[in-house]
Amino acid sequence: MNITTFAKRLSLLVLLATPMAGWAAETMVPAPPQLAAKAFVLMDGASGQVLIENNADERLPPASLTKLMTAYIATKEIESGNIKETDQVTVSEHAWRTGGSRMFIQVGTQVSVSDLLHGIIIQSGNDASVALAEHIAGSEDAFADMMNTTAQKLGLTNSHFMDATGLPNPDHYSSARDMATLARAIIYGEPKHYAIYAQKEFLWNNIKQPNRNLLLWRDKTVDGLKTGHTEEAGYCLVASAVRDGQRMIAVVFGTNSEQARAAETQKLLTYGFRFFESQTFYKKGTELTKSLVWKGSESEVKAGLAEDLTMTVPRGQLKKLQASMVLEPQLMAPIQQGQVIGKVEVKLDDKVVRTSDLVALNAVEEGGFFRRMWDSIRLFFYGLFN
Repeated sequence: MNITTFAKRLSLLVLLATPMAGWAAETMVPAPPQLAAKAFVLMDGASGQVLIENNADERLPPASLTKLMTAYIATKEIESGNIKETDQVTVSEHAWRTGGSRMFIQVGTQVSVSDLLHGIIIQSGNDASVALAEHIAGSEDAFADMMNTTAQKLGLTNSHFMDATGLPNPDHYSSARDMATLARAIIYGEPKHYAIYAQKEFLWNNIKQPNRNLLLWRDKTVDGLKTGHTEEAGYCLVASAVRDGQRMIAVVFGTNSEQARAAETQKLLTYGFRFFESQTFYKKGTELTKSLVWKGSESEVKAGLAEDLTMTVPRGQLKKLQASMVLEPQLMAPIQQGQVIGKVEVKLDDKVVRTSDLVALNAVEEGGFFRRMWDSIRLFFYGLFN
């Protein structure tokens, strides 16, 4: 497929994604809402694009938003088989004595990993967080090391964790952008366990506690994620919602009340859904074209995207997107699967708004002696005339 064909296919997808695109009036995008919060971020879930931000990278106390990382690691440990949801965890005195919000587990009793996970996500139990951290890593300090290692892998550059709960500590901090990134990893990385974040209440030890995310009651499109509050941090919230197949992730730090964090977060979600739209044009691994390979056992290599090509733009502008594809001019074998061999550029009004790597979808081994010799001759003459 040549560049023109690729661009036509992309344009066709845009037309299909935007009914009556030729006649649709562009949406007037007003200035973003001003929030009564120390920091905030609005992110499109599919693309990961940050649409609105304010003090997004400021290092702030995350309070119980910390438990997003605690729960994320726990689900990854379950996924990898290191622990099971049915494992029985013996509650230590350290976990039992941990202050703040509680699941009300009792020292010396055994609680399943599944119940602890629910207690962390829904009830924001500090005792449950410590108990599960100790079960996974042996101690809360060792678990904090796992948290920081995981943060680095996820690219959370303004986060550092000292405990599994988010209780105040001067060396324990995160940022609005980092929390949005972590939320996205939770949503798309563990869809099975993500359903827990939408549960409105959880009963344990004959004590029924509600999820503190008020948006779960106010907006049926909201399906998570987590609240946080300490005197130092103020009232914080990471929330996500899906409307008409589009997902938004909103984060607010440092509002002044439980009602305020819900209201300010709702402003972000409303703005995002009203004025932006996203579209996934191609999935990673989809063959987009073939490229000529010199001196290889095969003459061509399949090329596709290393990551999904998803764009988020103001409503009415999808039809303006134009794509071009550039391949390396002379690819020499051997070619490794996943090797970058070109790029796709997406432009909006002649401005590049997205660049994605084109990679080899299959390996091409080096050809035999005569193939390499013949291609060397061809390349010699090719160089003379080009």
